[in-house]
Amino acid sequence: MELNAIQDSFERVAKRQKLSSSKSKELIIQVGNEIEQALARIQSGSDSTVSVDQKTVLTELKAKLQVVGSHTHLEGPQRELNTNLSRHQKLLEKGLHPDISRACVNADLDRHILNQIIICHFYFEGLFDIVDCLIKEAGEPEAVSLRLQYQEIHQILEALKSRNLEPAFNWVAANQERLKESGSDLELKLHTLHFVDVLQNQGRAEALRYAKTYFAPLASRHMNEIQRLMCSILWAGRLDKSPYPDLVDPIHWETIAEELMRTFCNFTGQSIRDPLSIAVAAGMEGLPTLLKLANVMSAKKQEWEAMRQLPVPVELGKEFQFHSIFVCPVSRDQCSEENPPMLLPCGHVLCKQSINKLSKGNSRNFKCPYCPEDASVAQCKQLCL
Repeated sequence: MELNAIQDSFERVAKRQKLSSSKSKELIIQVGNEIEQALARIQSGSDSTVSVDQKTVLTELKAKLQVVGSHTHLEGPQRELNTNLSRHQKLLEKGLHPDISRACVNADLDRHILNQIIICHFYFEGLFDIVDCLIKEAGEPEAVSLRLQYQEIHQILEALKSRNLEPAFNWVAANQERLKESGSDLELKLHTLHFVDVLQNQGRAEALRYAKTYFAPLASRHMNEIQRLMCSILWAGRLDKSPYPDLVDPIHWETIAEELMRTFCNFTGQSIRDPLSIAVAAGMEGLPTLLKLANVMSAKKQEWEAMRQLPVPVELGKEFQFHSIFVCPVSRDQCSEENPPMLLPCGHVLCKQSINKLSKGNSRNFKCPYCPEDASVAQCKQLCL
Protein backbone atom coordinates (compact mmCIF):
# COMPACT_ATOMS: atom_id res chain seq x y z
CA MET A 1 0.00 0.00 0.00
CA GLU A 2 1.43 3.37 -1.05
CA LEU A 3 0.84 5.64 1.94
CA ASN A 4 1.89 8.72 -0.03
CA ALA A 5 -0.73 8.06 -2.69
CA ILE A 6 -3.44 7.60 -0.04
CA GLN A 7 -2.37 10.79 1.72
CA ASP A 8 -2.45 12.77 -1.54
CA SER A 9 -5.89 11.37 -2.35
CA PHE A 10 -7.17 12.28 1.11
CA GLU A 11 -5.86 15.83 0.79
CA ARG A 12 -7.64 16.23 -2.56
CA VAL A 13 -10.91 15.01 -1.03
CA ALA A 14 -10.48 17.34 1.95
CA LYS A 15 -9.82 20.29 -0.38
CA ARG A 16 -12.92 19.55 -2.47
CA GLN A 17 -15.03 19.11 0.64
CA LYS A 18 -13.93 22.51 1.98
CA LEU A 19 -14.69 24.13 -1.39
CA SER A 20 -18.15 22.55 -1.58
CA SER A 21 -18.92 23.47 2.02
CA SER A 22 -17.75 27.06 1.47
CA LYS A 23 -19.91 27.40 -1.64
CA SER A 24 -22.97 26.03 0.20
CA LYS A 25 -22.48 28.44 3.12
CA GLU A 26 -22.07 31.34 0.70
CA LEU A 27 -25.36 30.51 -1.03
CA ILE A 28 -27.17 30.11 2.31
CA ILE A 29 -25.96 33.53 3.39
CA GLN A 30 -27.09 35.10 0.11
CA VAL A 31 -30.55 33.52 0.40
CA GLY A 32 -30.82 34.73 3.99
CA ASN A 33 -29.87 38.27 3.00
CA GLU A 34 -32.47 38.37 0.23
CA ILE A 35 -35.20 37.18 2.62
CA GLU A 36 -34.19 39.74 5.26
CA GLN A 37 -34.24 42.55 2.69
CA ALA A 38 -37.74 41.50 1.55
CA LEU A 39 -38.99 41.41 5.15
CA ALA A 40 -37.48 44.83 5.79
CA ARG A 41 -39.33 46.30 2.78
CA ILE A 42 -42.64 44.81 3.92
CA GLN A 43 -42.18 46.09 7.49
CA SER A 44 -41.16 49.55 6.30
CA GLY A 45 -44.38 49.81 4.30
CA SER A 46 -46.55 48.99 7.30
CA ASP A 47 -44.71 51.47 9.54
CA SER A 48 -44.91 54.42 7.11
CA THR A 49 -47.41 56.17 4.92
CA VAL A 50 -45.75 54.81 1.80
CA SER A 51 -47.74 51.90 0.37
CA VAL A 52 -45.78 48.73 -0.41
CA ASP A 53 -47.30 45.98 -2.52
CA GLN A 54 -46.44 42.82 -0.57
CA LYS A 55 -47.31 40.62 -3.53
CA THR A 56 -44.79 42.50 -5.69
CA VAL A 57 -42.11 42.14 -3.02
CA LEU A 58 -42.69 38.41 -2.72
CA THR A 59 -42.67 38.00 -6.50
CA GLU A 60 -39.34 39.82 -6.75
CA LEU A 61 -37.98 37.72 -3.86
CA LYS A 62 -38.99 34.52 -5.61
CA ALA A 63 -37.24 35.60 -8.80
CA LYS A 64 -34.04 36.50 -6.93
CA LEU A 65 -34.05 33.20 -4.99
CA GLN A 66 -34.42 31.26 -8.21
CA VAL A 67 -31.22 32.92 -9.47
CA VAL A 68 -29.21 33.01 -6.23
CA GLY A 69 -30.32 29.69 -4.78
CA SER A 70 -30.28 27.67 -7.97
CA HIS A 71 -28.94 24.16 -7.40
CA THR A 72 -26.80 24.57 -10.53
CA HIS A 73 -24.35 26.62 -8.43
CA LEU A 74 -23.73 23.57 -6.22
CA GLU A 75 -23.65 20.87 -8.84
CA GLY A 76 -20.10 21.49 -10.01
CA PRO A 77 -18.32 21.44 -6.59
CA GLN A 78 -20.50 18.56 -5.35
CA ARG A 79 -19.85 16.51 -8.48
CA GLU A 80 -16.09 16.98 -8.11
CA LEU A 81 -16.31 16.05 -4.42
CA ASN A 82 -18.24 12.84 -5.19
CA THR A 83 -15.73 11.91 -7.90
CA ASN A 84 -12.77 12.34 -5.56
CA LEU A 85 -14.55 10.46 -2.77
CA SER A 86 -15.21 7.53 -5.10
CA ARG A 87 -11.56 7.42 -6.21
CA HIS A 88 -10.36 7.63 -2.62
CA GLN A 89 -12.63 4.76 -1.57
CA LYS A 90 -11.31 2.56 -4.38
CA LEU A 91 -7.73 3.41 -3.43
CA LEU A 92 -8.41 2.49 0.21
CA GLU A 93 -10.05 -0.79 -0.75
CA LYS A 94 -7.13 -1.64 -2.97
CA GLY A 95 -4.59 -0.76 -0.28
CA LEU A 96 -6.37 -2.08 2.83
CA HIS A 97 -8.06 -5.12 1.28
CA PRO A 98 -5.65 -6.39 -1.38
CA ASP A 99 -6.03 -9.78 -3.01
CA ILE A 100 -3.25 -11.49 -1.08
CA SER A 101 -3.77 -14.70 -3.02
CA ARG A 102 -1.85 -13.05 -5.87
CA ALA A 103 1.31 -13.16 -3.75
CA CYS A 104 1.00 -16.91 -3.12
CA VAL A 105 3.04 -19.50 -4.97
CA ASN A 106 2.85 -23.25 -4.92
CA ALA A 107 5.14 -24.62 -2.23
CA ASP A 108 5.96 -28.15 -1.16
CA LEU A 109 5.26 -28.19 2.57
CA ASP A 110 5.95 -31.05 4.95
CA ARG A 111 2.46 -31.77 6.30
CA HIS A 112 3.83 -33.37 9.47
CA ILE A 113 5.99 -30.36 10.35
CA LEU A 114 3.12 -28.01 9.55
CA ASN A 115 0.81 -29.95 11.87
CA GLN A 116 3.42 -29.85 14.63
CA ILE A 117 3.78 -26.08 14.29
CA ILE A 118 0.00 -25.55 14.51
CA ILE A 119 -0.32 -27.94 17.45
CA CYS A 120 2.48 -26.18 19.36
CA HIS A 121 0.77 -22.85 18.73
CA PHE A 122 -2.49 -23.98 20.30
CA TYR A 123 -0.62 -25.63 23.17
CA PHE A 124 1.20 -22.33 23.72
CA GLU A 125 -2.14 -20.50 23.82
CA GLY A 126 -3.62 -23.10 26.20
CA LEU A 127 -6.40 -24.16 23.78
CA PHE A 128 -6.26 -27.86 24.62
CA ASP A 129 -9.71 -28.78 23.25
CA ILE A 130 -8.68 -27.53 19.82
CA VAL A 131 -5.42 -29.46 20.04
CA ASP A 132 -7.23 -32.69 20.92
CA CYS A 133 -9.45 -32.31 17.87
CA LEU A 134 -6.50 -31.45 15.62
CA ILE A 135 -4.41 -34.40 16.83
CA LYS A 136 -7.28 -36.77 16.14
CA GLU A 137 -8.09 -35.41 12.69
CA ALA A 138 -4.47 -34.92 11.56
CA GLY A 139 -3.26 -38.24 12.94
CA GLU A 140 -0.49 -36.82 15.14
CA PRO A 141 -0.76 -38.93 18.34
CA GLU A 142 2.85 -38.31 19.39
CA ALA A 143 2.02 -34.63 20.01
CA VAL A 144 0.03 -35.67 23.10
CA SER A 145 3.31 -35.95 25.03
CA LEU A 146 3.53 -32.15 25.23
CA ARG A 147 0.05 -31.79 26.69
CA LEU A 148 0.95 -32.49 30.35
CA GLN A 149 3.84 -30.04 30.27
CA TYR A 150 1.79 -27.22 28.78
CA GLN A 151 -1.15 -27.98 31.05
CA GLU A 152 1.09 -27.58 34.08
CA ILE A 153 2.47 -24.19 33.05
CA HIS A 154 -0.96 -22.87 32.09
CA GLN A 155 -2.38 -23.97 35.44
CA ILE A 156 0.43 -22.03 37.12
CA LEU A 157 -0.26 -18.94 35.04
CA GLU A 158 -4.00 -19.11 35.75
CA ALA A 159 -3.26 -19.38 39.48
CA LEU A 160 -1.02 -16.30 39.29
CA LYS A 161 -3.92 -14.29 37.88
CA SER A 162 -5.78 -14.89 41.16
CA ARG A 163 -2.61 -14.17 43.22
CA ASN A 164 -2.14 -17.86 44.06
CA LEU A 165 1.59 -18.68 44.21
CA GLU A 166 1.37 -22.29 45.42
CA PRO A 167 1.51 -24.00 41.96
CA ALA A 168 4.48 -21.81 41.01
CA PHE A 169 6.33 -22.73 44.22
CA ASN A 170 5.69 -26.42 43.55
CA TRP A 171 7.11 -26.11 40.03
CA VAL A 172 10.18 -24.24 41.30
CA ALA A 173 10.77 -26.90 43.95
CA ALA A 174 10.56 -29.65 41.33
CA ASN A 175 13.08 -27.85 39.09
CA GLN A 176 15.31 -26.36 41.79
CA GLU A 177 18.56 -27.92 40.60
CA ARG A 178 18.08 -26.79 37.01
CA LEU A 179 17.21 -23.28 38.18
CA LYS A 180 20.43 -23.11 40.21
CA GLU A 181 22.48 -24.33 37.25
CA SER A 182 21.00 -21.64 35.01
CA GLY A 183 21.52 -18.92 37.64
CA SER A 184 17.81 -18.09 37.79
CA ASP A 185 16.48 -15.94 40.65
CA LEU A 186 12.90 -17.07 40.04
CA GLU A 187 12.58 -18.56 43.53
CA LEU A 188 13.60 -15.27 45.16
CA LYS A 189 11.09 -13.32 43.09
CA LEU A 190 8.25 -15.65 44.06
CA HIS A 191 9.15 -15.40 47.76
CA THR A 192 9.39 -11.62 47.41
CA LEU A 193 5.83 -11.43 46.08
CA HIS A 194 4.56 -13.58 48.93
CA PHE A 195 6.61 -11.66 51.52
CA VAL A 196 5.17 -8.32 50.39
CA ASP A 197 1.64 -9.77 50.51
CA VAL A 198 2.20 -11.03 54.06
CA LEU A 199 3.69 -7.71 55.14
CA GLN A 200 0.78 -5.73 53.73
CA ASN A 201 -2.00 -7.95 55.05
CA GLN A 202 -0.66 -9.79 58.14
CA GLY A 203 1.82 -7.38 59.67
CA ARG A 204 5.48 -7.27 60.62
CA ALA A 205 5.60 -10.30 62.89
CA GLU A 206 4.33 -12.70 60.23
CA ALA A 207 6.56 -11.08 57.59
CA LEU A 208 9.64 -11.59 59.80
CA ARG A 209 8.67 -15.19 60.45
CA TYR A 210 8.28 -15.78 56.72
CA ALA A 211 11.62 -14.12 55.96
CA LYS A 212 13.51 -16.24 58.53
CA THR A 213 12.02 -19.40 57.08
CA TYR A 214 12.46 -18.81 53.35
CA PHE A 215 15.06 -16.08 52.83
CA ALA A 216 17.77 -17.63 54.99
CA PRO A 217 18.67 -20.36 52.42
CA LEU A 218 18.88 -17.68 49.71
CA ALA A 219 20.97 -15.16 51.64
CA SER A 220 24.34 -16.28 50.26
CA ARG A 221 23.27 -15.50 46.69
CA HIS A 222 20.83 -12.60 47.13
CA MET A 223 21.94 -10.66 50.21
CA ASN A 224 21.39 -7.17 48.74
CA GLU A 225 17.83 -7.90 47.68
CA ILE A 226 16.98 -9.51 51.02
CA GLN A 227 18.42 -6.58 52.99
CA ARG A 228 16.19 -4.23 51.04
CA LEU A 229 13.15 -6.38 51.86
CA MET A 230 14.07 -6.37 55.55
CA CYS A 231 14.19 -2.57 55.57
CA SER A 232 10.75 -2.44 54.01
CA ILE A 233 9.32 -4.05 57.19
CA LEU A 234 9.53 -0.63 58.86
CA TRP A 235 6.88 0.59 56.42
CA ALA A 236 4.35 -2.20 56.97
CA GLY A 237 0.93 -1.26 55.67
CA ARG A 238 2.20 1.87 53.88
CA LEU A 239 4.77 0.62 51.40
CA ASP A 240 3.26 2.84 48.71
CA LYS A 241 4.51 5.89 50.67
CA SER A 242 7.85 4.36 51.59
CA PRO A 243 11.25 4.44 49.83
CA TYR A 244 10.21 1.07 48.33
CA PRO A 245 6.92 1.76 46.46
CA ASP A 246 8.03 -0.50 43.61
CA LEU A 247 7.49 -3.56 45.84
CA VAL A 248 3.70 -3.16 45.59
CA ASP A 249 3.64 -2.46 41.84
CA PRO A 250 1.20 -4.95 40.18
CA ILE A 251 3.57 -5.18 37.21
CA HIS A 252 5.64 -7.69 39.22
CA TRP A 253 2.89 -10.30 38.84
CA GLU A 254 2.93 -9.92 35.06
CA THR A 255 6.73 -10.03 35.01
CA ILE A 256 6.89 -13.23 37.06
CA ALA A 257 4.34 -14.86 34.73
CA GLU A 258 6.46 -13.97 31.69
CA GLU A 259 9.62 -15.25 33.37
CA LEU A 260 7.94 -18.49 34.35
CA MET A 261 6.82 -19.05 30.75
CA ARG A 262 10.29 -18.20 29.45
CA THR A 263 11.97 -20.59 31.90
CA PHE A 264 9.47 -23.34 31.10
CA CYS A 265 10.15 -22.98 27.36
CA ASN A 266 13.89 -23.06 28.03
CA PHE A 267 13.66 -26.26 30.06
CA THR A 268 11.37 -28.03 27.57
CA GLY A 269 13.27 -26.91 24.48
CA GLN A 270 10.34 -24.87 23.15
CA SER A 271 10.56 -21.38 21.66
CA ILE A 272 9.20 -18.53 23.76
CA ARG A 273 7.69 -17.23 20.49
CA ASP A 274 5.83 -20.02 18.74
CA PRO A 275 6.82 -20.53 15.07
CA LEU A 276 3.30 -20.03 13.71
CA SER A 277 2.98 -16.54 15.18
CA ILE A 278 6.44 -15.63 13.91
CA ALA A 279 5.67 -16.90 10.41
CA VAL A 280 2.35 -15.02 10.25
CA ALA A 281 3.92 -11.79 11.55
CA ALA A 282 6.82 -12.04 9.10
CA GLY A 283 4.40 -12.74 6.25
CA MET A 284 2.33 -9.68 7.12
CA GLU A 285 5.43 -7.48 7.15
CA GLY A 286 6.71 -8.83 3.84
CA LEU A 287 3.29 -8.92 2.13
CA PRO A 288 3.43 -5.38 0.60
CA THR A 289 6.72 -6.22 -1.14
CA LEU A 290 5.37 -9.55 -2.37
CA LEU A 291 2.17 -7.96 -3.69
CA LYS A 292 4.12 -5.29 -5.52
CA LEU A 293 6.39 -7.94 -7.03
CA ALA A 294 3.37 -10.03 -8.04
CA ASN A 295 1.82 -7.00 -9.77
CA VAL A 296 5.04 -6.30 -11.67
CA MET A 297 5.26 -9.92 -12.79
CA SER A 298 1.53 -10.32 -13.44
CA ALA A 299 2.21 -10.69 -17.17
CA LYS A 300 4.51 -13.63 -16.42
CA LYS A 301 2.18 -15.72 -14.30
CA GLN A 302 3.91 -19.00 -14.94
CA GLU A 303 7.32 -17.56 -14.07
CA TRP A 304 5.98 -16.13 -10.78
CA GLU A 305 4.33 -19.41 -9.72
CA ALA A 306 7.44 -21.43 -10.58
CA MET A 307 9.81 -19.07 -8.75
CA ARG A 308 11.75 -20.65 -5.89
CA GLN A 309 13.82 -17.59 -4.93
CA LEU A 310 12.71 -13.97 -4.83
CA PRO A 311 14.54 -11.59 -7.17
CA VAL A 312 14.48 -8.81 -4.55
CA PRO A 313 15.21 -8.92 -0.80
CA VAL A 314 12.32 -8.70 1.66
CA GLU A 315 13.42 -6.48 4.51
CA LEU A 316 12.12 -7.63 7.90
CA GLY A 317 12.63 -6.12 11.32
CA LYS A 318 15.30 -7.15 13.80
CA GLU A 319 12.75 -9.22 15.73
CA PHE A 320 12.83 -11.69 12.84
CA GLN A 321 16.63 -12.00 12.81
CA PHE A 322 17.57 -15.04 14.87
CA HIS A 323 21.14 -15.46 13.67
CA SER A 324 23.56 -13.55 11.48
CA ILE A 325 23.77 -14.44 7.79
CA PHE A 326 26.89 -13.57 5.84
CA VAL A 327 26.40 -12.53 2.22
CA CYS A 328 29.50 -12.54 0.05
CA PRO A 329 30.18 -8.98 -1.19
CA VAL A 330 31.51 -10.37 -4.49
CA SER A 331 29.02 -13.06 -5.52
CA ARG A 332 26.08 -11.76 -3.41
CA ASP A 333 25.43 -15.37 -2.32
CA GLN A 334 24.56 -16.33 1.24
CA CYS A 335 27.10 -18.49 3.01
CA SER A 336 26.34 -22.16 3.57
CA GLU A 337 28.10 -25.31 4.73
CA GLU A 338 29.20 -25.95 1.15
CA ASN A 339 30.18 -22.31 0.62
CA PRO A 340 31.44 -21.05 4.02
CA PRO A 341 32.82 -17.57 4.75
CA MET A 342 36.63 -17.28 4.63
CA LEU A 343 38.75 -14.69 6.44
CA LEU A 344 41.51 -13.14 4.29
CA PRO A 345 44.84 -12.03 5.82
CA CYS A 346 43.81 -8.40 5.39
CA GLY A 347 40.68 -8.95 7.54
CA HIS A 348 38.07 -8.90 4.77
CA VAL A 349 35.71 -11.84 4.36
CA LEU A 350 34.61 -13.59 1.17
CA CYS A 351 32.82 -16.84 0.45
CA LYS A 352 34.92 -19.87 -0.45
CA GLN A 353 33.58 -20.08 -4.00
CA SER A 354 34.51 -16.45 -4.66
CA ILE A 355 38.04 -17.10 -3.40
CA ASN A 356 38.34 -20.14 -5.66
CA LYS A 357 37.32 -18.05 -8.66
CA LEU A 358 39.73 -15.23 -7.79
CA SER A 359 42.58 -17.69 -7.30
CA LYS A 360 41.73 -19.63 -10.46
CA GLY A 361 41.18 -22.81 -8.52
CA ASN A 362 44.09 -22.26 -6.07
CA SER A 363 46.55 -21.90 -8.94
CA ARG A 364 47.81 -18.42 -8.03
CA ASN A 365 47.69 -15.63 -5.48
CA PHE A 366 44.96 -13.02 -5.79
CA LYS A 367 44.28 -9.46 -4.70
CA CYS A 368 41.56 -8.69 -2.18
CA PRO A 369 38.68 -6.93 -3.97
CA TYR A 370 38.58 -4.27 -1.22
CA CYS A 371 42.25 -3.55 -0.62
CA PRO A 372 45.50 -4.03 -2.59
CA GLU A 373 46.85 -6.79 -0.32
CA ASP A 374 47.73 -10.11 -1.93
CA ALA A 375 46.55 -13.41 -0.48
CA SER A 376 46.66 -17.12 -1.18
CA VAL A 377 44.05 -19.75 -0.52
CA ALA A 378 46.31 -21.31 2.13
CA GLN A 379 46.30 -18.04 4.08
CA CYS A 380 42.50 -17.86 4.21
CA LYS A 381 40.80 -19.22 7.32
CA GLN A 382 37.31 -20.65 7.39
CA LEU A 383 34.92 -18.96 9.83
CA CYS A 384 32.42 -20.94 11.84
CA LEU A 385 28.78 -20.64 10.83
